[in-house]
Amino acid sequence: MLKGLDAPSILRFHDAPLLEAAQGGFAHAGSARVWRAIEANHRCNWLLWNEEDKARRTDVGAAAIAASKRLIDRHNQQRNDAVEAIDEAILDQLGEHDQRPDARLSSETAGAMIDRLSILSLKVFHMRAQTERTDGAADHIDTCNTKLARLLVQRHDLVSCLDSLLLDAAAGRAYFKVYRQFKMYNDPTLNPYLYDQNVVGASQGSAP
Repeated sequence: MLKGLDAPSILRFHDAPLLEAAQGGFAHAGSARVWRAIEANHRCNWLLWNEEDKARRTDVGAAAIAASKRLIDRHNQQRNDAVEAIDEAILDQLGEHDQRPDARLSSETAGAMIDRLSILSLKVFHMRAQTERTDGAADHIDTCNTKLARLLVQRHDLVSCLDSLLLDAAAGRAYFKVYRQFKMYNDPTLNPYLYDQNVVGASQGSAP
């Protein structure tokens, strides 16, 4: 059984760290394994958002943009690792529950849905900030208010879907698996631009 873990609680947690982060901090989820994984995922998404903004600057040189791109790659890998950790923790909590013969397989895992909720909370947070700008034109504020309303509907829908999956999984009516991402471009043994470079470097180093 999933004790203390439901979509509304996750939504509230996602919103709270963003408010703290805006003031220079970041809320901590506590000691429970699943909440630590949720926090790690949310923190990575927050760092990704900020770095994606920086990577689009036009007032800095190529070296600064390249540094941002490398940080984006690192944060994204950590984000995906955290999604897998969320799924592992939830499945461990579910334990050996009775699964019905007709249980449905959800192709989207609970961790992936929590990750999407995290990103939606960031979109809501930043879109709401746009609606509160005192230097914004009226049409900009109106457009952002329309987008904010749509984002809130999308988030409400996802909260309902996540709660249904968690409830059905706990009751044996649904199940999901840990899907490994295997980000090949981050693996120097799988990315040809990295392992070819290593081969070239080794051959050059051994030349007389």
